[in-house]
Amino acid sequence: MPADRDAAGARATIAHKVLNNNVVVSVDENGHERVLMGRGLGFQLRPQDTVDPAKVEKTFVLDDGTEGEQAQRLLADAPYPLVEAVTSAVDEAERILGRDLGRRIVVAIIDHIQFVLERIQKGIQIPATRMPELRVLHPQEFAAATHMSASIGASLDTALPDEEAVFLTMHVLNATRDEPNGTAALLFRRVQHVVSTVENGLGIDLNPESPDYARFILHVQFLLQRLVSESMLRGNDSSFFEFAKRSYPRSYEIAKQVKSYVREATGSALTDEELLYVIVHVERLSSHVQGGESDGAVVT
Repeated sequence: MPADRDAAGARATIAHKVLNNNVVVSVDENGHERVLMGRGLGFQLRPQDTVDPAKVEKTFVLDDGTEGEQAQRLLADAPYPLVEAVTSAVDEAERILGRDLGRRIVVAIIDHIQFVLERIQKGIQIPATRMPELRVLHPQEFAAATHMSASIGASLDTALPDEEAVFLTMHVLNATRDEPNGTAALLFRRVQHVVSTVENGLGIDLNPESPDYARFILHVQFLLQRLVSESMLRGNDSSFFEFAKRSYPRSYEIAKQVKSYVREATGSALTDEELLYVIVHVERLSSHVQGGESDGAVVT
């Protein structure tokens, strides 16, 4: 899969396979296949011919096996302007974030955007995906992904749907989170489920622009992370919990639903101290509706 995407990384100069006018496969000194790309790079080139290094614009190192073969086919079939647009946008995102996005993201995004373009051409619309939690939990990645979407759209002279910022954020998160078994994506889905539980319990759509919403989202994220690290909040004084339980029965019932979901999803039970903070956050969100305010929630 992709790595060393600048021309300077292309040391292999003998063509192994010519996939099209812009894509050539070579084999490096370690026996690994590299996909070399550049406008006109493969024009009139035959296997065993010497590749002109001045024409090599991008280099992709492929994994062995089926995954590498799939990536090779994708890079061969994708229109070269799309490849240029995506690789340039990923380079910009790396500069924005100040870190490498890894080996696989370019091919993953090329595949994704190609599907998006096919949908646009066929007039197929997919319901918008808001996921406002992303802007709170991962503002840098969301900003980089938004820039990527705009950059790719501008390069291809095609306006991409607004929700592409969401999907590209998930690609960036997958590329930057060095965690096992998709932990970052799993954590995000669990945060979403907790938010849905609270919205359903209150009968509202939470306002993602609200400071209380941001505090709640961050608290839920940290709560779930504490479960993973087995560092849940614990206290010896239960009086505050009992007070909240009696004073805010609706918020307490919603918090219990959250507790039930968390136990089912993680196998861990929230402590009363953790549950107390969930009650407080839910009550704060609920109070905006009861008080007729609109910055925390919207009545449905």
